[in-house]
Amino acid sequence: MDKDYQEEQFAGITKFTPPLYKQRYQFVKDLVEKHKPKKVADLGCADCTLLWMLKCCSCIEVLAGLDVCATVMKENMHRLSPLPGDYLQPPERSLTVTLHHGSVAHKDPCMLGFDLVTCIELIEHLEESELKKFPEVVFGFMAPSIVVITTPNSEFNPLLPGVILSRHPDHKFEWSRAQFESWALETARSYDYSVEFTGVGDPPTGMENVGFCTQIGVFVRKCPQTIESAQSEKPAEAVYQTVFRAVYPSLKDEKYLQSAVVNEVIFTAQTIKQSLLDHLMSEPEEYSDDPAEGELEFQPSMNCFPEDLGTLVVENTMEPFVIGNVVYIPLTTIFSVPRVNELCGTFEKLCELIAGRVTLSSDGSAVVLSAEYENEEN
Repeated sequence: MDKDYQEEQFAGITKFTPPLYKQRYQFVKDLVEKHKPKKVADLGCADCTLLWMLKCCSCIEVLAGLDVCATVMKENMHRLSPLPGDYLQPPERSLTVTLHHGSVAHKDPCMLGFDLVTCIELIEHLEESELKKFPEVVFGFMAPSIVVITTPNSEFNPLLPGVILSRHPDHKFEWSRAQFESWALETARSYDYSVEFTGVGDPPTGMENVGFCTQIGVFVRKCPQTIESAQSEKPAEAVYQTVFRAVYPSLKDEKYLQSAVVNEVIFTAQTIKQSLLDHLMSEPEEYSDDPAEGELEFQPSMNCFPEDLGTLVVENTMEPFVIGNVVYIPLTTIFSVPRVNELCGTFEKLCELIAGRVTLSSDGSAVVLSAEYENEEN
């Protein structure tokens, strides 16, 4: 079901900019930016829009969605798959996204250990029996550090033309601010949380007494849950069905790190080589014309390198040079490039990652390239 779409249809004269559903999602995203949770679960994730927004947050390493409607998730789960660019330039952080089919009235061990749990326009869709189990599942069993619950404010409904009983035919109830606050405060007290109330969707000027169109409760756990207490609640077996799982490429994965380092080393070596050959072509008088010499040696200054390589700390043993038709770029020079240094951490790690992937001199101390000159026309 498209909960957000039907609600927006009722907006009528009362316009929300941005749309109300986007304001709810932005509220969650702002909360993520503030608290930097690593593991986030969205209960009642529906079309996965919130998860799609949150996967771009650099602090998040695990995203999970849960919904009773597997069809809607399956129709939209492709949005959560890695893009080609994610493989071309993997980030430092790891990210795993999983979607589960199941009910928030049931406990499953896959939902343990989350820092933030969101329930966006969910509770009003629960049957009375499910609503009674909901606090124990979310606050007692899952016990995340933060829980965000949003739900319609029934006091705002008279301002939405077309709304008679509720904003959506599947809503089992819609609470006033007093009703939501009473339920939220009792839930917070029972499970040792504090709760603060706010909302999104400002009322028209002169109607401020009705409150926000969407009311929000932000619950914060007072004391962290111990590992022992979490494990004692763990059910014997899983009850949710996993319908989607994506593991994003990350530099924490050795194969992606190796690929990134090899590409960076080759790019750096080619850039240094081109600068060296440009210098050789522009100042030929510096080199011997005696063919018996058999080699050309170059003592470059930093001025011949592009600006992004100007931070190199060049010592006598770090200078690139030409012998015959071969250019040698010392690994010590390449390792001193900030991006390479950042990726590898140590010189030994650099050598390990490029072994067998980059052509090196016989002693393994330099990258070896052809001295064939490449200009822009080629």
